[in-house]
Amino acid sequence: MTISPDWRFMLRHPAHVIALGLGSGLAAKAPGTFGTLAALPLYALWLALGLSPTLLAWLLPLLFALGCWACQRTGDALGAPDHGAMVWDEMVAMWALLIVLPATPLAWALGFALFRVFDIVKPWPIRWLDAQLKGGFGVMLDDALAALMAWAVWRLAAPALGLG
Repeated sequence: MTISPDWRFMLRHPAHVIALGLGSGLAAKAPGTFGTLAALPLYALWLALGLSPTLLAWLLPLLFALGCWACQRTGDALGAPDHGAMVWDEMVAMWALLIVLPATPLAWALGFALFRVFDIVKPWPIRWLDAQLKGGFGVMLDDALAALMAWAVWRLAAPALGLG
């Protein structure tokens, strides 16, 4: 049986707080989009505090591993291995993408849009990977691949658009 998470569920365990994107995954509609959006001001805050994108890049494997654990535990508790409310995967993937983009509103908006397209449409090999890998690792990895594909499209399109 699948459970619909709420604030009470989220606050029962630290894994749920993480997996549900600090609450952003509790959005009634489009939780993945809200989770991805939540990554933007958190990264802006990171930069405003004078913290280096390079430091975040070094922390990404830890954040990924933390997400594997949190999404596995939360998916088990919800009765759905890849419940839509679990958005830590979107957040970590978006941070990985933001690190390699220029820190401009236009770059971030285009990066956000590209990531969401790849995350929602799930073209090959993302769809294949999503079907093959289950549990927390699978939840995290398909979004990491969506971010990688978004970055590849950015790298190809940015010079033609005059965005570097």
